[in-house]
Amino acid sequence: MIRLAIIGTRGIPNNYGGFEQAAEYLALGLIKKGYEVTVYNSHTHPFQGNEWNGVKIIHAQDPEGKIGTVGQFFYDFNCIMDIRKRNYDIILQLGYTSSSVWGNLVPDKYILTTNMDGLEWRRTKFSKPVQQFLKQAEKLAVKHSNYLIADSIGIQDYLQDKYNVGSVFIPYGAHLFDDPDHTDLQPYDLTPYQYNMLIARLEPENSIDVILKGVAESGVDKPFLVVGKHETKYGIYLKEKYADFPNIRFVGGIYSLRTLNNLRYFSNLYFHGHTVGGTNPSLLEAMASNSLICANDNPFNRYVLGDDALYFTTHTEVAQHMQAVDKAEEKYQHYIEENRRKIDEIYRWDRIIDQYAAHFEDIYNRKYQLKKDLA
Repeated sequence: MIRLAIIGTRGIPNNYGGFEQAAEYLALGLIKKGYEVTVYNSHTHPFQGNEWNGVKIIHAQDPEGKIGTVGQFFYDFNCIMDIRKRNYDIILQLGYTSSSVWGNLVPDKYILTTNMDGLEWRRTKFSKPVQQFLKQAEKLAVKHSNYLIADSIGIQDYLQDKYNVGSVFIPYGAHLFDDPDHTDLQPYDLTPYQYNMLIARLEPENSIDVILKGVAESGVDKPFLVVGKHETKYGIYLKEKYADFPNIRFVGGIYSLRTLNNLRYFSNLYFHGHTVGGTNPSLLEAMASNSLICANDNPFNRYVLGDDALYFTTHTEVAQHMQAVDKAEEKYQHYIEENRRKIDEIYRWDRIIDQYAAHFEDIYNRKYQLKKDLA
């Protein structure tokens, strides 16, 4: 039985985002395969139990709520210091931005495999010094990890070109959404297929301003939902900038996956503006929810969507799509059907869990075969 610990997230059950969702699905799936799985949770996590559906939970002190973002470094440090007191076979580290600086503290007896996420240092929300730090953190993650996981071919190529290291390609997963219910639209006063939307963290690298400028210039008065926490400096800036366009609705964060899936399912156009990172979870969920996707034109999005999406680079292109596209047209049904097929054949969660299990079993067997060879 392989003993696995998952670090690098705020914990499970998921109340936050992509890595937490991955940790939840992986933990539950691997338990069913006979693994012993431990997930490290922030001590502020709403779930305070020591076990969740067979997954062991360890709460580590997390001062982020008191001292801000720098608290993430202390939280990761506390997780790693606890790991040193226990017996695991493999440590799965999801991301590296605030944990790789402590990489030399992970005992050599453990196998450390790291999901390298996206190119965090490219995020424009970060100052130049922070971007330089993140480049160094990325370098440290490569140095201290025994194995690397890339969630997109683009990230895999980057790691090979930049560091001359191999990695295993395992993307994120999604579940096909087959149970739509338009009553979830009622609280937002929406009519099926008569609105457009985006779901994203309100950050510059997610093309929010480009999209909203296109919406404003299109003259299309259908509701446009902006789903994402907007009580931030950039969110306030966007709300003030587009205050004269009542069809642009900032609805805040929505944390019910079912509600999000229904909003995606019944939307006309779903905009995905992410420019940094690999296989984005929200993009897969949009594909799985029958969305007609209009994505920022970059290699990461192209790799996942191929020819089965509309693309934009400028606000003018956004405006043109807003004016011209009707999801009901037959030519767009092929996009939707092909994206659902990709979810079923490539990105389905049970397939992703199988790939992680194969990776873990491979690196576990390599370690113990090496011990035998050296004996």
